[in-house]
Amino acid sequence: MYKKSDKFKELAENRVRKALKLLKLIGNLANKTHYEYSTQEANKIISVLRAEIKNIETRFKSKNSSDDNEFKL
Repeated sequence: MYKKSDKFKELAENRVRKALKLLKLIGNLANKTHYEYSTQEANKIISVLRAEIKNIETRFKSKNSSDDNEFKL
């Protein structure tokens, strides 16, 4: 039987690993050799990612809350 802290560590390690992989893939979009994008589009991606990081920080500092955001360019 899992302790809550053990389950947290297991899930955190897996989810953070996946998130980092996906963030690197998003970073690959900055390659102008393969992609064409405007400064506005790049800034929107960066802005929404920063906002979500800020949301995560807030959630860790406060009681339980859930917020589901969808992203579109």
